[in-house]
Amino acid sequence: MTQLYQIKEPVVDVCRTPSGPRDRQLLLGDTFEVLNQKDGWSHGSSVKNGYPGYVYTESLELLEIKTHWICTLSSHAYIEPDLKSADCLFLPFGAQVQVLSEGAGFFQTKHGFIPYQHLRTMDNLLQDPVEVALSFLGTPYLWGGDSSRGIDCSGLIQAACAACGLDCPGDSGAQQAFFQKPAGPFGRGQLLFWKGHVAITLNSEDLVHANAQTMTVCLESIENAIARILTSRGGPVTHHAQL
Repeated sequence: MTQLYQIKEPVVDVCRTPSGPRDRQLLLGDTFEVLNQKDGWSHGSSVKNGYPGYVYTESLELLEIKTHWICTLSSHAYIEPDLKSADCLFLPFGAQVQVLSEGAGFFQTKHGFIPYQHLRTMDNLLQDPVEVALSFLGTPYLWGGDSSRGIDCSGLIQAACAACGLDCPGDSGAQQAFFQKPAGPFGRGQLLFWKGHVAITLNSEDLVHANAQTMTVCLESIENAIARILTSRGGPVTHHAQL
């Protein structure tokens, strides 16, 4: 029998096997469906994208109603409703929390006090995935990463889609199979896929992606990215779809 839990830490690795390599990450408040638990590990899958794997059982807690989500690249919870008080928890973009009360400039949660500018209600989503992707510019590349601490190409697309209420699988291969809306000439909000890689276009000339070339989220011309990846043995573009 499966049971639903939520992530209680800012960022948690989803591992391929117990103590194995990181494949993906989950964020505070994400729901995880547990199939079984053994030796401190819980095996199951992420509800938001279906991604399977193992997480530390200690990183899970019983489900709560989430009322708000972090809408800035990152935030902090403070021990008092005062910007000069000590911060007690890092909060990544997309983390979900339950607001208990509202004061002067801060929302109170069980994690601490969070600036009201950094939270949106769960139904108050963003509108443009491209703008979300651009907000991650300069974020370091991290294989399987899903936060401002580190993110990979498919994690960037997933974060951009989730913030706008769009369904999105957890890795580039599944994303290529999922996004099938035909795209015309290069323009805003299109996805370009290579074997094991994905980027999103800003306009007819440029794209943004998390990549191992710069080890960051960066801008690059579409023409240059296609040529560079081809000559670096990444192969040709395998799919081109409108988000």
